[in-house]
Amino acid sequence: MLVRQMTVGMMGVCCYLVACPETRKGLLIDPGGGEEELLALCEQEGVTIEYLVATHGHPDHVCGNLRLKQATGAAIVMHEEDDVFFGEPQVVQYFSMLGLPFSPPADRTVRHGDTLTVGTVSLTVIHTPGHTPGGICLYAAPHLFAGDTLFVGGVGRTDFPGGDSRQLLTSIKERLLTLPPETVVWPGHGYGGARSSIGEEARSNPFLTGGWW
Repeated sequence: MLVRQMTVGMMGVCCYLVACPETRKGLLIDPGGGEEELLALCEQEGVTIEYLVATHGHPDHVCGNLRLKQATGAAIVMHEEDDVFFGEPQVVQYFSMLGLPFSPPADRTVRHGDTLTVGTVSLTVIHTPGHTPGGICLYAAPHLFAGDTLFVGGVGRTDFPGGDSRQLLTSIKERLLTLPPETVVWPGHGYGGARSSIGEEARSNPFLTGGWW
């Protein structure tokens, strides 16, 4: 599996190009800006983008969707709960303060346990609500694309509309820390580092070792 990490946009989102090395079919996870650079990366790698996947609907993670959809014809993918939540007028009004465009509606919505396949690569959708109602991670052993659910040494904030700290920690405990310890964690922002592992986060992430369970 081909994995390329690129930090994009005004809020430093970690976007991922994930592709099948045989067919060169791929997807982009959280294209939060830097559209021209991402298109150049795809061209350099010879990858055809089939999906634009949002780990959640916050504008900093989806603001590149419209331009990239127009350029590639790729389908926008989001969890069904976030597709609805981020279309609600009061939510749009709140997040408009970021000054970033929202994503067009999803072409395909997903639920926990669904899979996204590009060539020979299949990623499993793990629903991890808490940062947003429809937050997801994507798993293809040994890689976990964690969005804003789990960072290196941190977790996603829950003070925005739709956030729930207890739900977030439960999602991490029950659905992420149960993955093999060698699982590579690719975060949605590089606040504490560009990558980690499930074992390392279970051992040293202060949000997970403070006895809050």
